Amino acid sequence: MTEIHAIGNIAIRRVTEMRGPGFAPDFLFPDWDPSVLQQHRKLMVPDCFDEAQGRFVASIHTWVLKTRHHTILIDSCAGNDKERPALPRFHQLNLPFLDRLAEAGVSPEAVDYVCCTHLHADHCGWNTRLLNGRWVPTFPNAKYVFSKAEYDHWSGPAGKEGFTAGVFEDSVLPVIQSGQAELVGGEAAIGDSLRFHPTPGHSPGHVAIELSDGGDKAIFSGDIMHQPLQVYRPDWNSAFCEHKEHARASRRWLLERAAEDRSTVFTAHFANTSAGHVIRSGDRFDWRFV
Repeated sequence: MTEIHAIGNIAIRRVTEMRGPGFAPDFLFPDWDPSVLQQHRKLMVPDCFDEAQGRFVASIHTWVLKTRHHTILIDSCAGNDKERPALPRFHQLNLPFLDRLAEAGVSPEAVDYVCCTHLHADHCGWNTRLLNGRWVPTFPNAKYVFSKAEYDHWSGPAGKEGFTAGVFEDSVLPVIQSGQAELVGGEAAIGDSLRFHPTPGHSPGHVAIELSDGGDKAIFSGDIMHQPLQVYRPDWNSAFCEHKEHARASRRWLLERAAEDRSTVFTAHFANTSAGHVIRSGDRFDWRFV
């Protein structure tokens, strides 16, 4: 399934790896309050919340950008053949993601940049593929861009334990070894239209990626938010946020920046279109899918 947007002269397509019921609300959000779902029921049901299963619907996808000079992927989903026993939804997948990229007019050889908002399993998995028993870069001509803080964290003991075990080894290290990685710190310009902005909290080196072209603006939010309800309750962290106060500060920054600049926000997991606008309402915010 592809979906097409435009920011200035840049075409943006969502290429979906998988979509379906995911986490139960009281697992994903430790501060869960069911009245918030009822208040925003029209927005959430059925596209973002499956009432029959009592679970949020999550989309796992890549955003494909075609600029004047480059083909860019933002985040690379979960990947095939990955050993993820602690994450059953991403364990030993065999999905036609590359076929879907081809349907969107993108061959692996044509990709110039792969930009990862962070290095969790469902954001960097297609960085590599299994070829003759070895993990090799899926996009042979691409420069893979990561936050240095994120790389530093997951290249250490954190990358060998818990739900992230093995991700660095099979999805990041082969890219480092092939000489295709570019590690950036702080604010950093990528290509001719993108800028990394540090948004730590969900993970130590998480970044939002800002896009500007022809006066139009966008923000690729990664996992600053998992579900639209966090627009209304920005104090809600996910169960996977490593530093709670930093995550809340990054979420507030995103909402304020998007509302002020009238940026289109391209999310990593919202179902429905996955893209929308943040509207300020006093000291609160509202969300509209586009």
